[in-house]
Amino acid sequence: MDETPDDDAPTPDHATGVSRRGLFGWAVGAGAAGLVMGAGGGVVAQRTAAAATSVDPAATAYDFYGTHQAGITTPVQEHLHFAAFDMMARTDRDDLISLLQDWTYASARMSQGLEVSATGAVGGSPEAPPDDTGEAQGLAANGLTITFGFGPSLFDDRYGLAGARPTALERLPAFLGDDLDPAASDGDLCVQVCADDPQVAVHAIRNLSRIAFGRARIRWSQLGYGRTSRTTTGAATPRNLFGYKDGTANILADDTAALDENVWVAAGDEPAWMAGGSYLVARKIAMIIETWDRVRLSEQDRIVGRDKGRGAPLSGGDEFTEPDFSATDAAGAPRIDRTSHVHLAHPDNNGGIRILRRGYNFVDGNTDLGRLDAGLFFLSFQRSPEQFVTLQRALSTDAMREYIRHVGSGLWAVPPGASRGSYVGAGLFT
Repeated sequence: MDETPDDDAPTPDHATGVSRRGLFGWAVGAGAAGLVMGAGGGVVAQRTAAAATSVDPAATAYDFYGTHQAGITTPVQEHLHFAAFDMMARTDRDDLISLLQDWTYASARMSQGLEVSATGAVGGSPEAPPDDTGEAQGLAANGLTITFGFGPSLFDDRYGLAGARPTALERLPAFLGDDLDPAASDGDLCVQVCADDPQVAVHAIRNLSRIAFGRARIRWSQLGYGRTSRTTTGAATPRNLFGYKDGTANILADDTAALDENVWVAAGDEPAWMAGGSYLVARKIAMIIETWDRVRLSEQDRIVGRDKGRGAPLSGGDEFTEPDFSATDAAGAPRIDRTSHVHLAHPDNNGGIRILRRGYNFVDGNTDLGRLDAGLFFLSFQRSPEQFVTLQRALSTDAMREYIRHVGSGLWAVPPGASRGSYVGAGLFT
């Protein structure tokens, strides 16, 4: 990333920029950074319609500060690096606050295509480790967004936050078909990084991990590519690894009424510090690719409830035609099977419940059986976790369950966006 000062450079969040503790992390945290590269991650790329037509996508930059955190309704980017962190033993409330301040300062800079500090990768003393790892030198912002969340486990006596925990923020209940790996689930904190260049995404998590040295460490992470949902009207609906268009009926960024009703925590909701925030669910869903690939096309269509080529519901029309669940074939059978994914997940069959999805494909090599270790890294934002719980329980009879396994999971409270001069999550401590 270039280090060229200009009027668009982010304003530091506190007078000295990054804290002394954060600088110490940069100096001695190289070992912790290695954990990021080995554990995997994800980056999401987003562009506005205007930017897509008038600006080089690589140069697209989103302000870190705002009413809501970036990376929720911003146009979905092409790459994801997701990481969950646990706070270190013997850390206190001041450590947590300074970490969030340091992360905010660095994130505001990186989101504008700058290095994490003014001295960056090569501007400091040659006799000391550089402040920035340097692999993003020369790269623009590439639509980078960095989104932070707080897990249920953060709200305990360690940091005096037990009384501030949202009532709805509990570990997700067990669902039918779960085969969760505890080492790839949950976490005190989460960071969702999305960008249109995978190097930019990995650079962000790598440097946030270094900054956290001595205060927090990565619990698990996941890389993702090839968005599987859209959040803007002009974007084409992407396909998942089963070959089907995914996210056709997703909530879009310009549908403010739907966002207010289904995604953003309202001022009257509890607790007050969450107003303007949301709740993030992450689910790592392994797809049994080889078994799916041997299923005949008509059966695949029946399981999904859509035409694989056009993306149209099996009741007829085009991709964006509303499914007609009353439509029947010549034999009187429903055209959209009642156990299909579309039928079970549709708002019409779930009391109108909607969520905003931002999922990604992942391929993590192969298993010890020689099969693809691949699937969907599902991400959704909703006003209340109960929306996701209700939908997931509705999918207990989903015909697709035979071909997927949920192997990772987590829920985090995503606070509202930070105001300039403050830091993400500041309302939690006031």
